[in-house]
Amino acid sequence: MDDKETVIKHLEMIQGIINRLAQNSFLIKGWSMTILGAVILFFSKSQPQYIILCLLIPVIGFWFLDSYYLWQERLFRGVYNDVRKQDKTDFSINISAQKSKPKYKWHSSFISITPVIFYMIEIIFIGTAFFILNCK
Repeated sequence: MDDKETVIKHLEMIQGIINRLAQNSFLIKGWSMTILGAVILFFSKSQPQYIILCLLIPVIGFWFLDSYYLWQERLFRGVYNDVRKQDKTDFSINISAQKSKPKYKWHSSFISITPVIFYMIEIIFIGTAFFILNCK
């Protein structure tokens, strides 16, 4: 196997990691929506409407977890960009070198446009459900 083929194999390995992280992020969003809908549906039939406000805790928890996976995905994309510029590879994956770069900070993943829009819609949905159930 020549040097270019090893670099390609290394890139394929990194891309597999990126795909798994993206899938985890997708699953977290799905679980967040499922739990939110199920709990609101369940508690809309009973009396304690304030329990709906407790849904803010798991939504924010899912937001943090989703942001973590997005951050990890960005770090591995940085590794991918570094490896693709190489002529030889030793198959090392060093994400710590990416953490010092400003565009790969965790907080930039937390306030990224996609998670902010997704989880703010959920938070607005919780507030609306709380308001509607308390007006009955």
